[in-house]
Amino acid sequence: MGALPRYAFAEVDRLKLELRRAGEDVVDLGFGNPDVPSPEAAVRKLAEAAQDPRNHRYSASRGIPNLRRAICDLYARRFGVELDPEREAITTIGAKEGLSHLMWLLVEPGDVALVPDPSYPIHRFAPLLAGAEVVGYRFDEELEDALARAGTRARTLIVSFPHNPTGAVATPELMQRIVDFAREHELLVVHDFAYADLAYDGHEPPSILQAEGAREVAVELYSLTKGFSMAGWRVGFAVGNAEVLAGLQRLKSYLDYGTFQPIQIAAIVAMNEASDYPPEVCEIYRRRRDALCRGLARAGWPVEPPKGTMFVWAEIPERYRGQGSHAFALRLLREAKVAVSPGAGFGPAGEGHVRFALVENDQRIAQATRGIRDALAGP
Repeated sequence: MGALPRYAFAEVDRLKLELRRAGEDVVDLGFGNPDVPSPEAAVRKLAEAAQDPRNHRYSASRGIPNLRRAICDLYARRFGVELDPEREAITTIGAKEGLSHLMWLLVEPGDVALVPDPSYPIHRFAPLLAGAEVVGYRFDEELEDALARAGTRARTLIVSFPHNPTGAVATPELMQRIVDFAREHELLVVHDFAYADLAYDGHEPPSILQAEGAREVAVELYSLTKGFSMAGWRVGFAVGNAEVLAGLQRLKSYLDYGTFQPIQIAAIVAMNEASDYPPEVCEIYRRRRDALCRGLARAGWPVEPPKGTMFVWAEIPERYRGQGSHAFALRLLREAKVAVSPGAGFGPAGEGHVRFALVENDQRIAQATRGIRDALAGP
């Protein structure tokens, strides 16, 4: 625990709280905490299931059978991937928990995990907490270069598309290259697919399990957090390689009794009866993305709209780049009353950027970009 660094966004959070206590109206585009309501059908089912005392008992750590069948049905409909709910699907308490415990299975002291740089923080820290080392790779470099730095100790490759924080997306061809690379070098791929349902401008995010040979080397994490806007419910899934999932199931049987059963029952309803909800949620985030990027352009800060996720990754304007992402984020908070995440919090390659989370409505985003325009126009 002593090796864990100080929370990267602590100073931004402290100042944000200080300003709000002073009565300032801060537009918070920092923490990616979805504000869109969960599907009404799922909420109704949760209330109904919670009234049944039989659902108050311990559940199953790998998820109740109908929930595992529901995720397999979703994969068949959405990606054309047929999964065995007994061997190739397990419920996790959100994708973050699933990834963290997968690292306990896949790496140990002396091993190396290949992780994107920049990346969502748990992608870097889950291998470290398992005792392994991390070698970061950039999206603009060949994976062979990162593997050469890791040497023969590399055991796992973490990928994530659409990517938090950068918004980078993958093609089916890229997924196939990743699978082929993993098979050649005997790596286990963990694909964090948390933003599978948030894609724009015609992009269709591929599942890594659509690639030939993926079941041999890949586990994918899917979540109801973003597309179904069920963040606090903590419902995720690990699907793919049966041997790895058997290990995860065994590990989780020692660690937890699964998500509260009424939540699992309601999640089944969400996937089976509210399949039209993720496109509606996606459209909300697309409008917000466009509003933010238009507003930033008017402020003299042009940013390319991402094709996926609920974030906008922006290079700091040149005149402020030398002060670093933490200082620039604090400047926006003080002068524009807008909270953003400093890019350095996502790894060394994130320096020089900030991340906007699209978690406020269009009017609030317009307010934020006006504040930014005024702040950037100042001395």
